[in-house]
Amino acid sequence: MPAQSVLVVEDTDEIRELVTTVLRRAGFDVREAASGAACLDEVRRDTPDLIVLDLGLPDADGTEVCRQIRAETQCYVLMLTARAEEVDLLIGLAVGADGYMAKPFSPRELVARVQAMLRFPRTPPAPVESTAAAEESVRRLAELEVDEETREVRVDGSVVDLTRTEFDLLAALASRPGRVLQRETLLREVWQTDWEGNLRLVEAHMSNLRRKLVAAGLNSPEIRTVRGVGYRLVA
Repeated sequence: MPAQSVLVVEDTDEIRELVTTVLRRAGFDVREAASGAACLDEVRRDTPDLIVLDLGLPDADGTEVCRQIRAETQCYVLMLTARAEEVDLLIGLAVGADGYMAKPFSPRELVARVQAMLRFPRTPPAPVESTAAAEESVRRLAELEVDEETREVRVDGSVVDLTRTEFDLLAALASRPGRVLQRETLLREVWQTDWEGNLRLVEAHMSNLRRKLVAAGLNSPEIRTVRGVGYRLVA
């Protein structure tokens, strides 16, 4: 099986070389880019499985580069940032980033985060041949349909454009309607991590997910916050 591919986008030579070295030692096929333009060229030439993307690039803001990446591909995007304030995190996730790491970071943690993201396939599985099996993969809750086989979400029959992470969050809630899922549970199921520093990721992605569902006209069911605990999907 060929090694999974990672594109490292970072304008600081020392950091780019460090990230590239540790990921290659971990067994990944790593390419490099030092600017937003070079990143997009690499993505269009051969889309990687995951992109490690610096937020501060010399020719473009990392969030704008991420927005363009997301318009063209569904590969994972892990942002590196020296500005870990909440507003930067929320802006980054709103344009489709799957996670972030603040500088300085632990090389061991970086490898663990990349490995956790890539445990899931980059492309959806092929449709099943059996109609009955396909029907079982679709969860219907009032106006909402969550199709785990095609990874599509529909509101009153219209498809809602979600990121991979947003879909995984909604699928977790839809699989247990009415039940409260703790943020820590969602971290384990969606991000495959127990690191509590990632709890803001759950909140940010959930905020984006709600916004998209409401914009699509969803009235029922709704995602409700259970203060201090987590979330549940209720009619």
